[in-house]
Amino acid sequence: MNSNGGLSAPNLPLPIFQPSQKARRYLLYDIDTVTWLRRNHNILGVFIGSLPQSPQQNIFLGLPLELQPEEVTLLVEKGLAYIVDDLQRHKNALLLPPTELEDYKSNVRKEGLATAEAVVKQKQQRTEEILERKGLRRAHLNADKADDNDDGDGYLFDSPQQKPSEPASTTIVPYRSTPTTSYPPIDLPSQQPSLPLPEVRASSYALFKHLHASGYYMSPGLRFGCEFSVYPGDPLRFHSHFLATSAEWDEEMDLLDLIGGGRLGTGVKKAWLIGGAVKTDNGDGKKNHRSMDAQNGARDKPESSSVRTFCVEWAGM
Repeated sequence: MNSNGGLSAPNLPLPIFQPSQKARRYLLYDIDTVTWLRRNHNILGVFIGSLPQSPQQNIFLGLPLELQPEEVTLLVEKGLAYIVDDLQRHKNALLLPPTELEDYKSNVRKEGLATAEAVVKQKQQRTEEILERKGLRRAHLNADKADDNDDGDGYLFDSPQQKPSEPASTTIVPYRSTPTTSYPPIDLPSQQPSLPLPEVRASSYALFKHLHASGYYMSPGLRFGCEFSVYPGDPLRFHSHFLATSAEWDEEMDLLDLIGGGRLGTGVKKAWLIGGAVKTDNGDGKKNHRSMDAQNGARDKPESSSVRTFCVEWAGM
């Protein structure tokens, strides 16, 4: 059985587009890529595009998908993606030969016409089904048959009953479809040179990587005043269990922050989670990252071995 649910993997590594080097935002435009990353790598991101059917609302959004800096760093480190300068990419696309550009526009128009024809056909089928269900279709056919058998006599004073007029044939206007990706006609962006990784806090990325390696899904936690909302599975099926906040191992924390985080988490039926990378002293004054298992002489666990997490819940609420 295919674990991908029938969805084939995209060509790896896949491009992540950075529209501007000043505004550090990282976007994905291909819905197949977005779905594959969500199913197989627990990458959620945030949809930021308006829906063509409902452009006046901002409750439900669509493509493109904006990735968190931690998600981009993780994908690039695993060799699943690379970062592309989207602005320079579009400038190069303007240099396409006119013949290739016209062929591409022609293909887009054909796809739009095929979509429009399918919609018109579907509407006609739906109308016929409604008439048939209400019995109007059969009555209309019987009336047409009676008129065909009539020889036309007996209409000296009374005008003949007018048959319903047939709908005039209309020219189908092709839909104006806008592809979400520029390839084809443009070739996939080159992997070299890849733009530098986004700037992320070391403690934040360490916690994100630890939770991701444990199988959790993470979305931005600004809504609850934390860094990540942590889900045990896809957010379409599960509520979040933790409100995660990162900290350095030797970072001092205000007691009010601990109390406020615990009360907030308990108030929204979640646990407030705080985590960071473990630091140990080698005896020479320098500190390095080590796991608690390594300190006990055990073998390190992969990827997430140098991070410890703690949960705070408020009793009596």
